[in-house]
Amino acid sequence: MSAQDLLSILSGSLVGFVLGLVGGGGSIIAVPLLLYAVGVGSTHVALGTSAIAVSLSALANLVNHARAGTVKWPCAVSFSAAGIAGAFAGSSLAMRVPGQHLLWMFGLLMLVIGTVMLLKKDAEGNPDVRLSLGTAPRLLPLLLIIGFAVGALSGFFGIGGGFLIVPGLMLATGMPIANAIGTSLVAVTAFGATTAANYSWAGLVDWRIAAFFIAGGVLGGLIGSFAGRRLAKAKGRLAMVFAGFVILIGLFVLWKGLSPLFA
Repeated sequence: MSAQDLLSILSGSLVGFVLGLVGGGGSIIAVPLLLYAVGVGSTHVALGTSAIAVSLSALANLVNHARAGTVKWPCAVSFSAAGIAGAFAGSSLAMRVPGQHLLWMFGLLMLVIGTVMLLKKDAEGNPDVRLSLGTAPRLLPLLLIIGFAVGALSGFFGIGGGFLIVPGLMLATGMPIANAIGTSLVAVTAFGATTAANYSWAGLVDWRIAAFFIAGGVLGGLIGSFAGRRLAKAKGRLAMVFAGFVILIGLFVLWKGLSPLFA
């Protein structure tokens, strides 16, 4: 096992630990870790490789939410179907953008996500909302429009996009945040898989690093989930600390992306 393999495992473990500990947001640090800790030399390869980890992490979490009955499947399928088209379009566009430009845009995105996490508040909703023949004229247009837009952003930046999907589902349907979180995992899985497949076809995925990164993520997720149960009362404060961490990394990535442009 090489030093890069070990760093891939450790980086994946950190992402999985954060996901297990605070319940989301961990995937946003996957790309910076792949670039600056693991040593992936291409921004595009880092995006494509991270998309695989994002998709599989979401799938693992989806199983638990599906068992708990928090997933509204008709809404999830409609939103994801539109988002898959968006993710394909977004990832195709990203592959045409120079890696240096993607880097500073990703840094800006991290600043936005960190700020949203700091300001995040739970919201009430209608737990009985569902997509049916009767409600389709009202719910379906927004599900498709928002799904495509969020999928495009997810594909462009190679991230899960849960921070956009959850409020998007709530806006489109009025469902409570607990249902939106469970339902969003269907979309995150689908968007990540679409993005990863598109990058893979272009030869922009490092499968060896992806395998070690995912293995680390599984281990880190188990540890994070255990720690999350032990620190349940402090989870809100932990999420705020992580949001500050995301903002700091975002500033670093933004600087790394912009500094060569002004050299």
